[in-house]
Amino acid sequence: MNRNQHAGAAQAMDKKHNLMLLLARVLLALIFIAAGIDKLGHYGATVTMMESMAVPGSLLPAVVALELGGGVAICFGAFTRPVALCLAIFCVVAAVLFHKNFADATQAAMFMKNLAIAGGFLSLAVAGAGTMSIDARHGDSRKPARARP
Repeated sequence: MNRNQHAGAAQAMDKKHNLMLLLARVLLALIFIAAGIDKLGHYGATVTMMESMAVPGSLLPAVVALELGGGVAICFGAFTRPVALCLAIFCVVAAVLFHKNFADATQAAMFMKNLAIAGGFLSLAVAGAGTMSIDARHGDSRKPARARP
């Protein structure tokens, strides 16, 4: 493979990599945008459910803001690394608070789903948003985070 062929292959891989990051962002974001909208539409019922799990209903506005704001930010690739980290933590906390009844197979599956989504967000926190993002327009997310000496 000559130098030009190698450069062309690298560009094709870079484009695929960035398309996959875009797809990952959109897929991860959709569940949070939908959940935030659902919580707004069923506000009273959501407060009641939260309080039944010993979580103050007064936290619901912050939860909705995180789900909607974080979901939109991830979708468009804005502030991707810190938002992805916040949403990863949120997923783990939600799993522990709301899906800890492992005797119920559905709750056990929801717990594992939350952990899997957290893993996806941790991957985004490391990889960044890619070039098809607001972050890239502001000089971030072109390269994965590197360990610092």
